Amino acid sequence: MTKPYLIDGFKFDLRLYVLINGINPMRVYLWKDGLARFATVPYEKPKPANMGNLRMHLTNYAVNKDSPTFINSDDESKGSKRSFSSIL
Repeated sequence: MTKPYLIDGFKFDLRLYVLINGINPMRVYLWKDGLARFATVPYEKPKPANMGNLRMHLTNYAVNKDSPTFINSDDESKGSKRSFSSIL
């Protein structure tokens, strides 16, 4: 099993938005920015004691938004939801 990539010790996922404008020829446009969503509990390797901690292993907004450690920030380079460009 490979070790997951982490940012600041947290699992994350990326939302990138594309527009497919043609199939033949293929034309795909990538929106200039996307979204990075973070788990709200620092990542630890899965083991029986932490498998039920969804906020450690999942990055879904619906799972993490009510967490006491969810960080809602106007600074797009900080918090539990960040811009894609800020993490590059």
